[in-house]
Amino acid sequence: MVHHPPDPNYLSTQYHDSANINARAQLHIRFGAHKQAWQCWVFDRLQLPSGVRLLEVGCGPGWLWSRNKARVRRDWHVTLSDISPGMLHETQLTLRDAPPVFAFEIIDARQIPYRDGSFDVVIANHMLYTVPDLPRALAEIRRVLAPDGTFYATTNGESHMRTLFELVARFDPDVPQWESHIQMDSFTLENGQEQLTAHFADVRLTRYEDALIVTEIEPLVDYVRSGPARDYLVGERLAAFRAFLEAEMAPTGAILLGKDVGLFTARGPKPDQ
Repeated sequence: MVHHPPDPNYLSTQYHDSANINARAQLHIRFGAHKQAWQCWVFDRLQLPSGVRLLEVGCGPGWLWSRNKARVRRDWHVTLSDISPGMLHETQLTLRDAPPVFAFEIIDARQIPYRDGSFDVVIANHMLYTVPDLPRALAEIRRVLAPDGTFYATTNGESHMRTLFELVARFDPDVPQWESHIQMDSFTLENGQEQLTAHFADVRLTRYEDALIVTEIEPLVDYVRSGPARDYLVGERLAAFRAFLEAEMAPTGAILLGKDVGLFTARGPKPDQ
């Protein structure tokens, strides 16, 4: 499969700050069926020894850390980075009362400004599918990791939220959806293993079993309009979309949406590296 690079103009608008991703996150936070919140589930699976040197690329608004703030150890050295100054500023504000272990840097994952082997752990939390040159970014991540370091990467499966996308298309097939702007299939639970094994000797996948049971219309509307559909779903068309969702929800009082997300853990350099 050929993967075209994401639209950089759309990305700079979409991720200028956390408003759009927060609208999407709220749907998962409020209506997720899993007993443990996503960021806590991910944090539980990170192996972070004392004195760890850690880099997160594409940290966004820093939710992984703000939602696990009480578990941050004072002997850690954590560099949080994002290509968006707006995102990074929000992260700094969110973590202003956290233990003083954080440094904040504007970094493009395709060109990480650190020496080889600078970090014991690198994290990429739902961001690799936004990177225009993913092989280059993965090579950079491997380079700045210590030989025995660990890379953690979360992403979606190909069926993630497909129920919602199909629902929107049934309302109106012309509603713009994310696939036309971000190549969500460039790094998935299905193809991530192959891409990571080009750089790491041991790659393992753990899935987060979850679904959404949505009982309110507005969070769904906010989710859909947080993407490229914002300028399309307005006025009478937006009103019609709300009425469509209400009709869908009426028989059972909820709309069930399937999810497919997980975490890759990658360790060890390839023998030829």
